[in-house]
Amino acid sequence: MSIADILNSKKVSLSFEVFPPKKKEALESIKETAVSLTKLNPDFISVTFGAGGTTKGYTAEIAEAIENNGTTSLAHLTCVRSTTEALENTIDDLKKRNIKNVLALRGDYPKDAVTGENIFPSGFTHASDLVALLKKEGLCVGGACYPEGHPESASREADIDSLKYKVDAGVDFLTTQMFFDNDMLYSFLYRLQSAGIHVPVLAGIMPITNANQVSRMVDLSNAYIPRKLLAICDRFRDSPQAMMQAGIAYATDQIIDLISNGVRGIHIYTMNKPEIATAIIKNVDEIIKATNEK
Repeated sequence: MSIADILNSKKVSLSFEVFPPKKKEALESIKETAVSLTKLNPDFISVTFGAGGTTKGYTAEIAEAIENNGTTSLAHLTCVRSTTEALENTIDDLKKRNIKNVLALRGDYPKDAVTGENIFPSGFTHASDLVALLKKEGLCVGGACYPEGHPESASREADIDSLKYKVDAGVDFLTTQMFFDNDMLYSFLYRLQSAGIHVPVLAGIMPITNANQVSRMVDLSNAYIPRKLLAICDRFRDSPQAMMQAGIAYATDQIIDLISNGVRGIHIYTMNKPEIATAIIKNVDEIIKATNEK
């Protein structure tokens, strides 16, 4: 099913994200994780692509397993280190597996890139280049966005301009990078509206269940960490179970506030931990149900 159609039919959607393993021997385990998440009845589950496209074959397999269990999947696809032929072959493979939704990404620069290497052999240097190819293939296309600005953008204004270009290329919906202060998202959504960007925006929620995650999250998403979350991490750093419970509670509070303020899509970065997703859903399932029934 098209994710665009799902989003148009619901007042609040709920989705998850999983990532493929680095080694093939762990593939079946991750498939089982993804299938277990389908039992929570999300509207869709997205599957990441891996840095430099290193796990692209696994992405398709996991996405297919999700589809085969009656849940819509969203396969990520990046331009990094892909020729035009490779991109076309990947898209053809996804379609053969009945995967109709793709998240178009430029991809992160490979850490092992050498001087002079052409990491964009297709000539596609931005996600917007990939969007046009995907739309031509009749796929529903998502895009990524950063509420606090992409780390490589010169300014928030420049970031919005780039995002507008990507949406105009044919993006059907956007998913945000993780954020931990909802006011950052509300400000971002206002700027999108002012720029004429009106596609659905899904709020990306990352439950912090390990205090050591915080510095990595800042590096990945340029995210501001509120004092409240820093205090939680400091207080429960050496108590794993307490930290997990506190992190789930913090993510739950974020989601309730977002839904209360009219945000229509919640996307949970599960980190391949179904137990965390299950705990959060237990806290908000009746809230989502009641909102959709109004």
